[in-house]
Amino acid sequence: MRLANLRDDFYRAVPRVVESAAPVRSLVDRTFHQIGERSGIVFAVRLADGSEWRSGAGAPEFTLVFRKARAYWRMAAFGHVGLLDAYFAGEVDLEGSLARALAAGMAADAHWPKPLVRIANRLHEFLHANTSWLRAKRNAEFHYALGPEFYRFWLDDPLMLYTCAYWKEGTRTLEEAQRNKLEHVGQKVLLEPGDEVVDVGSGFGGFLLYAEERFGVKVTGYNTTGSQVEHARREIERRRLRKTAAVEGDFRSMDRQYDKVVSIGCLEHAGRDGLVDLIQAHARALKPGGLGLIHFIGHVGYYETDYFIRKYVFPGGWIPSLADVVVEMEKAGLEILDVENLRRHYALTLDVWAERFDRHWERIRALDPKKFDERFRRIWRVYLYGCAEMFRSHGGLTHLFQIVFSKGNVSMTNYPMSRSFLYEQPLKQPAAPAFQEKRSPSRAA
Repeated sequence: MRLANLRDDFYRAVPRVVESAAPVRSLVDRTFHQIGERSGIVFAVRLADGSEWRSGAGAPEFTLVFRKARAYWRMAAFGHVGLLDAYFAGEVDLEGSLARALAAGMAADAHWPKPLVRIANRLHEFLHANTSWLRAKRNAEFHYALGPEFYRFWLDDPLMLYTCAYWKEGTRTLEEAQRNKLEHVGQKVLLEPGDEVVDVGSGFGGFLLYAEERFGVKVTGYNTTGSQVEHARREIERRRLRKTAAVEGDFRSMDRQYDKVVSIGCLEHAGRDGLVDLIQAHARALKPGGLGLIHFIGHVGYYETDYFIRKYVFPGGWIPSLADVVVEMEKAGLEILDVENLRRHYALTLDVWAERFDRHWERIRALDPKKFDERFRRIWRVYLYGCAEMFRSHGGLTHLFQIVFSKGNVSMTNYPMSRSFLYEQPLKQPAAPAFQEKRSPSRAA
């Protein structure tokens, strides 16, 4: 508790220290000039004294409006994190496209953390590490316990899958894309009737429901968030499924072996110190000769997880490098059969989530006006639109991987020799580029 208080005092004290130093207006001006030059995006900045600056000719795609001079100091001390903090506090407003504002910052590398942010990031990771089941549960509930009613407004209906969808050619809606993903996963691990399957980090239970109904398998899902488990159990009962179970617990709770192991979006929550234990738990839960799939957000190279994500969205979260995951899988005795990168698919998925979040905001707010207030809206819009632009970025280092693995080496007879079996199903519609669901006409910030 004392460490947490020191951290909060640190955050409050730094702006005051900076505020007492020389004016930082020139630093702010220089930063925005660099963003304009490097991104090529036309935007405007309206400062607290009423003056306005534009990055180029033509109509600006967005305008940053500084309401208080304090926002300059936040930005000087903490860079993009300070600017976001000021936006969440109402000291800065945004007119126009939030997505383009975030894309401009990323294109200009303005998202790289300043020294004070790196210090705060490491402190936050230390204080919120998933070192125990209880800490992991608290971290998960910070995000996921907002309730099924909240997530239902912007996830797919009715499976409510909160992970990257699969936008194969001809896909028209989020619902189709998420079913595509589950079908893709099921085919990759050769699901067939009679298989016993474990879903590590089962969310709202979408895979559980689909796997029994589509493939006739017996599935057990483990999840630390009680509200999600209860939602999955209600859906299991409503659909009268008899081979499926939702269990409240994390990977430490798995106490038997299965024919197949599926982990969709769980690895990112293990934390830096939990990666080894989680991979080994996947290996222990798989029968010799069994197949598994891990679907996770990963870095190409070794980079820190963004502080904004940790502080406001996923405490305890950590994005590993693909290399670290592969090495730990090899150490656990797992053969890697296939690695697929679905980065571009996640950009499309987040586009739809963000649009639906905007479209249903008034209904979300009505659930609990105190919880779902303007600050919450701003944080979540930055999260959804920001992640979409991150996965879309040409120079981005954050990707979405699916790794198919086996426990022990497969033979030439028990696993296909090529990927052709994944694509032999005829398309329901003529092949065409993946369709990006229509966004709201206005993206008011």
